[in-house]
Amino acid sequence: MTAKAIKEKKLQWWQLSLLGLACTIGTGFFLGSSIAISMAGPAVIMSYALAAIGTFFVYEALAKLSIDDPQKGSFRIYAKKAYGRWAGFTCGWVYWLSELLIMGSQLTALSIFSRLWFPNVPLWIFACVYSVLGIIVILTGAKGFDRIENLLAVLKIAAIVMFIILAIIALFGVFGQNTVASPLPNNVETFIPNGWKGLMPSLIFGFYGFAGIEIIGLLAIRLNNMKDAIKAGAVMFSLLGIIYIGSLFLAIVLLPWNKFHADKSPFVMALNNYEIPYIADIFNGVFIIAGFSTMVASLFAMIKILVSLAEGRDAPQFLAKTVMKATALPAIGLTTLAIIASIVLSMLMPGKIYEYFTTAAGLMLLYNWFFILGSYNRLLKLSFFEKFKRALGFIIILVAIAGTTFHHISRPGFLVSLLFITVIGIVTLIMNQIWKRNKTDKPENPEPGSLFTKTKQ
Repeated sequence: MTAKAIKEKKLQWWQLSLLGLACTIGTGFFLGSSIAISMAGPAVIMSYALAAIGTFFVYEALAKLSIDDPQKGSFRIYAKKAYGRWAGFTCGWVYWLSELLIMGSQLTALSIFSRLWFPNVPLWIFACVYSVLGIIVILTGAKGFDRIENLLAVLKIAAIVMFIILAIIALFGVFGQNTVASPLPNNVETFIPNGWKGLMPSLIFGFYGFAGIEIIGLLAIRLNNMKDAIKAGAVMFSLLGIIYIGSLFLAIVLLPWNKFHADKSPFVMALNNYEIPYIADIFNGVFIIAGFSTMVASLFAMIKILVSLAEGRDAPQFLAKTVMKATALPAIGLTTLAIIASIVLSMLMPGKIYEYFTTAAGLMLLYNWFFILGSYNRLLKLSFFEKFKRALGFIIILVAIAGTTFHHISRPGFLVSLLFITVIGIVTLIMNQIWKRNKTDKPENPEPGSLFTKTKQ
């Protein structure tokens, strides 16, 4: 049976940049940056700068692949074309599982933030409410997703700009002299107080702040002009780099780096001594907005990849079917059940164990970036400068991953990530034998489509 295709609204390059900001700025920056500061000191600025460069090189590779061959499954399809079906299967399921675990931690964090105002409400109720709201956003289709994410992007950027303005005003003594600005580092020892063993582990948190390029890759197919994908990414990363580095610099100027705590936002702590009314409540609202926005973006990406896996026969095919105004309801239903299981795990597991799982999931996203950079070289003819950037991207990501082994906070997550990769690798080997036996390991070249576009049944 043939269904009439329902087209998604095309995007201008600046709209993709705004969606990119919405999908990227989250609690990974607002909260995770405090851990990076405690590790690297003022050199955290270097960590975020290197992460921005490395992430942009990966995004540029993905954008050029999308320009050359627009695919709904994005990085998963390119990995499959470059290395074979095993790579597409591995890439897709590693990404889906990573986002699932991260979703659980996001929902837990959102619930904890909400209890600041409603301390007597159980965490699981907040988690369920945010899950339902996220699914409602997805069910509104691409148009609703765009509008809500764009609105949340503006609010998050406004919050960071507000911090920058308040910090500058505080430095001029407008809020009184309750504290003294910390001196700027004037030598290597004060700039990198914990040495390279502090700088290297902090790099992974810099990458967390920029994570989300896979989602932008999945959205890039909707660009009015695919060649604008690189420009959209350049603008997005430039803005992120400026506001991230600028806000972190001001936070460190307002408060000595060794005064920050890993479990509190550096921006709230930097302004606390100035007794600005309602600052904790304002930023708590910002954390909820940021967490919900990235949660919805992750949910969108999980469903999109699941549909792509189903269309490539790397997941049950019924998950690719669309109902109710061309929405992939079966994939949404399965993802919802998985999220419920993730919420239950996050509530039952001791905090540190689940924290290790989600840290591992973040590392698994970086493992997928190797597929992107590898596919880039195999599927396109690269210039010398493009090969240089690709190699530099590899090196920066490898340093970030290796750096997690040098700190007690990130080391368990690294080991857990290896466990996940081993399990998925074993499953892939088993599936590879099944494909060979059934002779179904054929090249996949699906038509460009959409999560909300009906397929021929």
